[in-house]
Order: sequence, then structure tokens, then C-alpha cells
Amino acid sequence: MAEKTEPAAAAASRLAGEMEVEAYRRLFPLAFLERHLGESVRPDARRLSEARPTTVALGAVSSAHGSALVRLGDTAMLASVKLEVMLPPAESSDEGSVAVEFHMPPICSPLVRPGRPADVAPVISKALEDVLMSSGMLNLKELCLISGKASWLAYLDIYCLNADGSLFDAALISAVAAFTHLEIPLVSVGDDGRVFTVGGNEGKTKFELVNREKRKLTLGDIPFSLTCALHKDSILADPTSEEESIIETYVTVVVDSSDRIVSIQKLGGTVTSMTAVKECISLAKERRRKLREILIDSVEVMEVDQTE
Repeated sequence: MAEKTEPAAAAASRLAGEMEVEAYRRLFPLAFLERHLGESVRPDARRLSEARPTTVALGAVSSAHGSALVRLGDTAMLASVKLEVMLPPAESSDEGSVAVEFHMPPICSPLVRPGRPADVAPVISKALEDVLMSSGMLNLKELCLISGKASWLAYLDIYCLNADGSLFDAALISAVAAFTHLEIPLVSVGDDGRVFTVGGNEGKTKFELVNREKRKLTLGDIPFSLTCALHKDSILADPTSEEESIIETYVTVVVDSSDRIVSIQKLGGTVTSMTAVKECISLAKERRRKLREILIDSVEVMEVDQTE
């Protein structure tokens, strides 16, 4: 009889121990984190320099011209690109335009309340637009249809489905993936001079086309980013929302596919040493290589699916 009760007693003991650990984690989050950092490991069992598993699925939104679903650990982003014909501005009559909007609906985090936009959303929108334009990834001349008369306006909308840290990093890779998947539709010019999109094989024969076939954008140097949380002598790559709520200093490094630095941004905290910044840059370059492989694999998977 005693032998039968021992497993139950052991299970109860383990449960009590887990409850104590969770209580300590909630009541003393900084001390809990520092105990892990002292052993060069993080609460989720990652190494300090290790990013979370990342997946990219292209073509997640069938109604968009380009789209992607990205998961970075438990952080999830859905990006879509919709194209509309517009009259190009006089100062750049042979170029198209890109409009970026980052959305954080209440479902993504308990910190986001209905009717009250998240403060960080416009900040990330502006940062994304700056990186996409300054990196040289997009050639706006490729979005021109008829010089001075018609060009494409690409609406890039990124929806945060779940916010668990490193939001900018996940948003950027989803934006890059959506533009990688983007396919520019066929267009024609009506008798009234209006430019409109053409669909199906019937449209190809019925209308005189401005562009003879659907095509992909030619992407230049693609930007990838890595956010690091800095706490004392520790550098934590790709922090979770729990780590972000405890640590005050962050450095986000953006490098392109040629390992050139696109931007470095430091948020909060005290003065950061150059040694720490150099380590963040080194980690970002290593992360860039892994993200590029993930993006290439996602393209290959999409091509296989299309041939089946």
C-alpha cells in the first residue's frame, strides 16, 4: 500500500515545487532572471546568444498580391502587400510609392486595450518604413507603369497576431517575406486613359497590356534585424516579452544581405559600451545568415507547392 502512495506523493511534491518556482518568478522577476543569467542560461532554456525558432510561410493571404506569416518563437506576424494604381508625384514621376502600417489589435497582447492603439505601433511603422527605404531593397522605379501618368502604390500592412517580444525583428522579416512573395499583376489602359488591372487569360487577349506578364520585384540588399537586451555583462539575443519587461536597455541592429550596417538603434537604459555594441553587431550578422536561409527555404517550399 505504501508503494502505491509514493508516486502520488512524489507528484504532489513536484507540483508544490513548480508552484513555488512560478510564485518566485512572478514576485521577484529580476532576481529570477539573474539567477538564470548567472548560469549562462535563460528562463526558456535558451543560450544567451540564441534566437528563438523562426518559420516563414509565404502566400498566407490569398486576396493580397504578396503576403507572409512569420513566427518568431511565440511572436506571430501576418504581412500583406496590396497594389493600387496611383498618379505619381511630380517630383518622382517615374517611381511608385510604399505605405507602411503596423497594427497591434487587442488579441495580440493583454496590454493592448480595445479602442486604444498601442503606443509602440506608430513607432514600429516608422522604423520599418525607414529601414525598407534606406536599405535599397526596393527599387521604386520598378513600381512605375507609365512615366508621369501611372505607378503602383504598395500598401504594406503588418498585423501582430501575438506579441511575445522582438516585435520589430518579426515585423521586418514578415515585410521582407511579403515583398519576396509579391507578384505584380497585369494592367491595361482604357479608352479614357484610366489604368486598371487585368485578370485571367481572357483579359490578356481582350485588352492591350502595359506589362506583358506578371512579374516579381527585383529586390536589392535585403535587411534583417536582431534585437538584443543588455543587462549588466549579459547580452540576450531576441528577448521575450517577459525579458523585455525586466530589462531596460535594448539595441536593435539591422544589417543587409551584404553584411553592411543599415541602422543601429538603442532604446532605454544607461550608456552602452562600444564592446557591447560590437557584440550585438556580430550577433546580428550571424542571425542574418540564418534568416536568409529560412527565407530561401520558404521560397523553395512555395515553388514546390505550386508545381504539385
